[in-house]
Amino acid sequence: MLAEIIGRPLCTKQSLISDFKKLGIAEGETLLLHSSLSRLGWVNGGAETVISALLEVLGDEGTLVVPTYTGDNTDPAEWRSPRAPRELWQTIRDTMPAYDPRITRTRGVGTIPEMLRNWPGAMRSGHPQTSFAAVGPKAGEITAGHALDCRLGEKSPLAKLEQLEARILLLGTGFDTCTAFHLAEYRNVAPLESNSFAAIVDGSRQWVTVRDVTLSDDDFGVIGKGLERTGTVKKGLVGGAYCGIFPLRGAVSFATDWMRNNR
Repeated sequence: MLAEIIGRPLCTKQSLISDFKKLGIAEGETLLLHSSLSRLGWVNGGAETVISALLEVLGDEGTLVVPTYTGDNTDPAEWRSPRAPRELWQTIRDTMPAYDPRITRTRGVGTIPEMLRNWPGAMRSGHPQTSFAAVGPKAGEITAGHALDCRLGEKSPLAKLEQLEARILLLGTGFDTCTAFHLAEYRNVAPLESNSFAAIVDGSRQWVTVRDVTLSDDDFGVIGKGLERTGTVKKGLVGGAYCGIFPLRGAVSFATDWMRNNR
């Protein structure tokens, strides 16, 4: 453990609270968090400490939201790294466990979201691939009604967060993680694609295929740089992590215009 600490900032709950307040996180606000725990330094207590610090800053009236994606619940025909042998595709489809918001683990979103989904009072939305979890008084409102044919659009928690004037905190991550930009794709003319997953429908496990907007984050870094030039992104350090915080509504509006003109 000592080797992990040497040469890295030591973060405690109190130091994180101080850094979050300096960054401008306000009591009572709704915050969508994208995070990299390792970027902070050595956090005494790990993800639990980060969440506890954020919830203390947000207070009883604030709500913390994280992506709790499960990207492995997909059609094996689409898998690339590694590819699934064709002869196994149907078996995988038939035996893939259905998404259960209570127990299905996250994938690819980091340690903090995985812990928050299990936090006391946490609520999680119902999409088998792109769910969000939330803790706070607005958690139920944010996570309700996540449609199967709307990963990150108007019937997803992102649209609810926009209505609630939420802000986005990039905690040691770049704009490539800013999933709110996907909401802009639904507001432009975007092609549709088939999307399949295992889900509970009418009380039973089913393999479901829907039509949904084709998503791409290839240009999110470029969009983020443009957003920074508008002056709406406040930057700062939390521990050793470079961070940015900004209004979700403004980010989606900027991305919508950018995509209309550049895609």
